[in-house]
Amino acid sequence: MRTESRDNDGVISKVLFVRNDLTATEAMLADVFAECGFDIDTFDVVAPERDDRPGGEVTFPDPTGYDVIVPLGAHWAVYDEALRNSWVEAEMAMVRRAVEAGVGVLGVCFGGQLIAQALGGSVTRSPAPEVGWYDVTTDDEQLIPGGRWFQWHFDRWTLPPGAIEIARTPAASQAFVLGTALALQFHPELDSGLLEVWLAHDHDGAVAAVGRSHDELRLETREFSGDAAARLRTLVRGFLSRVVRTQPST
Repeated sequence: MRTESRDNDGVISKVLFVRNDLTATEAMLADVFAECGFDIDTFDVVAPERDDRPGGEVTFPDPTGYDVIVPLGAHWAVYDEALRNSWVEAEMAMVRRAVEAGVGVLGVCFGGQLIAQALGGSVTRSPAPEVGWYDVTTDDEQLIPGGRWFQWHFDRWTLPPGAIEIARTPAASQAFVLGTALALQFHPELDSGLLEVWLAHDHDGAVAAVGRSHDELRLETREFSGDAAARLRTLVRGFLSRVVRTQPST
């Protein structure tokens, strides 16, 4: 799917959102990239009917046809051997090719972990899963604004060689930069609509397993998502101007 947006000079930049899991869409990220003058493409990795058997071969688009690629979230683990032996390895190769070619890569949760694994770090089960809105501490407010960001993860990464960590919580690294890649552990894209999709698919009781309830997440999202949406614009513009070194349109 493609949505076109031009900046004031008529120049079109292109972003590809990689939907690893069809419940984990770009949500508010699409609005911000459109505001920055981007033509939006999406690529679906696992079809809904394959949700219970997500392995299989996938041919990913050539990342050099884009200015930015955004690998999004998923409810699987990037280190799952069955997936690594199928499309996860291919997606990691796409990420490496993108970084080598100077294409921006913005990874979200599973996508951030995929960046870490692709560039020489590791991903393992976290002893302290995070589900809900958590305060993220940052070293760089103009790239990763500090404050409450939404989390839904049970794994965490170790940094790849040469990576610079930008943000963290006590439980996990939350953001790092390496080359033209910015990996995020949290979900800056989340709005109330996307949360409802995830809660509807919480068949295994992941929220209850960490001592939270669906209603608690709804209340917190109503309280914090507006401020997070404003900070998301700072994050994307900082990523474009300082990591990718592309000036977003105004």
